[in-house]
This record gives sequence, structure tokens and C-alpha cells, in this order.
Amino acid sequence: MPCARLTARQAIAAVADTYTETAVPDGHRTSAAASSAPDGPLGWRGYDDARARARSRTGEDESVVTALATIGGRETVVLSFEFRYLGGSLGERTGDRLAAAYTLARERGLPVVSLIATGGSRMQEGMRALTQLQRVARQSALNRAAGLPQIAVLRDPTTGGGWATLGAGADVILALPGAQIGFAGSRVRPPDADPHAYSAEGQLASGHIDAVVPPDRLRATLQRWLQLLCPPPESRTRAVAPAPPPAALGVPELPETGWEAVVRAREAARPRAEAYLRAYFDDREEISGDRCGGVDPGIRCGFGHRDGRTIAFAAQCGTATRPAGFRTAARLVRLADRLGIPVLTLVDTPGAANDAAAEQAGAGAAIADAFAALATAQVPVTSLLIGEGGSGGALALAAPDRLWATPDSYFSVIAPELAAAILKRDEAQIHDTADQLRIRPQDLRELGVIRGIVPPA
Repeated sequence: MPCARLTARQAIAAVADTYTETAVPDGHRTSAAASSAPDGPLGWRGYDDARARARSRTGEDESVVTALATIGGRETVVLSFEFRYLGGSLGERTGDRLAAAYTLARERGLPVVSLIATGGSRMQEGMRALTQLQRVARQSALNRAAGLPQIAVLRDPTTGGGWATLGAGADVILALPGAQIGFAGSRVRPPDADPHAYSAEGQLASGHIDAVVPPDRLRATLQRWLQLLCPPPESRTRAVAPAPPPAALGVPELPETGWEAVVRAREAARPRAEAYLRAYFDDREEISGDRCGGVDPGIRCGFGHRDGRTIAFAAQCGTATRPAGFRTAARLVRLADRLGIPVLTLVDTPGAANDAAAEQAGAGAAIADAFAALATAQVPVTSLLIGEGGSGGALALAAPDRLWATPDSYFSVIAPELAAAILKRDEAQIHDTADQLRIRPQDLRELGVIRGIVPPA
């Protein structure tokens, strides 16, 4: 049976080793009284009959089941929606259950995994139902402030307020293939709307979710994410140690001239981010997108294990970094900071993208956001220059006081060709300009820009 169509309990069983349902709260006095009033708080004719039919069909008395579960040996609070109960809609009693589950997670210091399948807020309870979104948003924020990770799994469908709170508000967002995802459900969106925009695949392409995961891989994927984002309790009492810089993978000799440094860094066969990430981590998972409608394939962000500890990473891949890339990196750094996880950045870009599309997408604001994220991080950030260090686009991902370089890299305030053009020098003077800029790794070390030059493995 496709995971998207499982019942609430089947969905939990599909990802958990074991689980025990949590107690159903009595709820606020006013909400309990209103929900138990004839036909609910609005006196909506036929609401009681609809709930009775839903109970008979599903065996549930509400649209969400909450549980304490172990997933890959990690204790977790799980929220699972029953779509067959009034379309998995959120009513007042749903809000009571969700609030109690978030509170339990805070009391026990546990992550929250949401298995979502909902059509949105319950019409038969009107504004009393809609305001549950505020309760859920507050509970999510409290858990975020407590440094507890939240992972959402978007089943089919995930629409309305359930998407705009439990789903889109999670730290890591996974979706099942083909799931309908969007604030507007299929019956209320414009008739000419592109259905791809409301699909898991469309949301991934637009930078709003992190991955589309087939049902047969979901359990293992959740296990890896929980292992990465939930450090052992005893580690939370210790100071966070910085990530060690990776060893150099390219040529070990230092360049003799500035222009030689540029040529080496631009060499197509030079080791890039993927090679460094593969050599550095034992295993890793990646996040995707800036949550603002953009994805930059030229930047890799995520979390990995190295020597038994989790390290977050943001790695430029040698292309001009786009606004979405800077925003994704900033999101990664802030999430790692909140969870107490050290960060490694790999710097490798000719510079920030400067075309019209980049300007329209807010290049300046995105770069500023990346600068701010690194500048304010309380966890240590380690940076390694592995190739081109092109101006502010590279500096935005470079730790202010913990930057190293490989022998086949350079860092410059501006590309030597552009510097020569600005100074009205001819092409023959580009090499001299590169030397004057003092962009070689050994120059950067002498200038105090980097801490040192990393040796090969």
C-alpha cells in the first residue's frame, strides 16, 4: 500500500521501530465544551453525524494520532494525520492534541516528526478551527527555541494550514512522490493553475522542500536525519568543538605567481566540493532550497557524520553563487547554530552571480543574510578555500576568524582581469596585476587573511 494512503497508525508503524500512543488531552475548557456542543461550536447542521460516520469508518475520534516512538533507536514524538477522518482537517480538539504533543517533546527534549495528510482547517468549526494554526505555530516556535529539531513528511495531500504550519515550518521537509502539496487545495485554486506547482516534485524544484523520498526509503531516511540532528544528551553540556579543516586533495606545491594561482584554481580537473565532501564525511544528508522559491545547484548544504559527530556543511561548487544559494547556506548555518552543531564551509566561486535575474532575486540582500548568519553564529564555523575565492561572493561563506586554504586556491578582492580593466591596463598586464593583488595562498597567510595552508591527506 502506498505510504501516502496509509492510515495514521499504519503511517507511524511504517517508520517506527516501536510506538505508544500518547494520552489524549482534555483540552481547554472552552474548546472542549464547544467541540462537544450539538453540531460543534457553530451549530453546523449535520456535523455530529459527519463525525460519527468518520469514527465508524476510521476507528478514530479525531484527525490526528500522537505517539512516543523510537525511530532507528531515537525516541521521538510523532504526529500522524488520519485523512479519512474529515479530510485530516484541523479542529479544536486536533489543536489540543498537537499542542500536547509539542509540549511533551519539550518536556522530554525530543524531536518531532510529523506525518502529514490534511486538507486544512475544519469548516464546520469556522474561525475556532482556523485559530488552531496560531497555536500550532506557537508550539513549533517554542520547540525551535528549545533547540529541538522538527522533521515533516508530506503525504498526499498536504494543503492549507497544515502545510503552512506543520509542514513548511519544519527544519527538514521530506515528501512522498506525487504528493499534492500547496496552500491551496485542488478545489479552490485557479482552474488554469499548473498542477506541477502543487506537487512534491514542483515544490522541490521551487526550493520549498528538501527531498522527495520513495516510501520504501522513508524509514531509513528518517533514521539518518534523526541520527544527524539529535546529538547524544551528554554532548549538549560540552562546548562545541570546531570542525577540523579537510586535507588538501589537489596539487601540493604552492604557486610561484599570482596568475599561476588563478590558473590552478580554474583548472577543470581540480578537486571540487563533491570530492571534498566524499573524503571528509562518513555519511551525509542534504537540504535543498531557500524556502523563497529558489534553488542553486551550485551550492551543497546539509549535515554529515565524521568520526562519530555531526558537522553541518555549506559548499560552493565552483560556479557563480546565486541568491538562492546564499539564502540556503544562511538557512543551514542558522539551523546548525540552533541545534549546537559546528559548521564547515567550502569556499569555491568566481563570485556572486551578477546577471539581471540575480539582481531581481535579491542578490545584495541574500549576500547580506549569509554574512549575518556567519557573523552571529554561536557555534564555531570552519572554512576552507578549495578553489576560486571571488570577492564578496566567496567572502560571504568564509568564517571571519577560522579560514584555511588549499595550495591550489586563491582569494581576491576582484578577478585580475577585471582589476586590469578597471585600471585601464592592457591584457599583457593582467599577470602583473595578479601579483600585485597578492592572492596566492602564501600571500593570504602573510597578510593574516587565512590561518594557514592545509597539507594533503
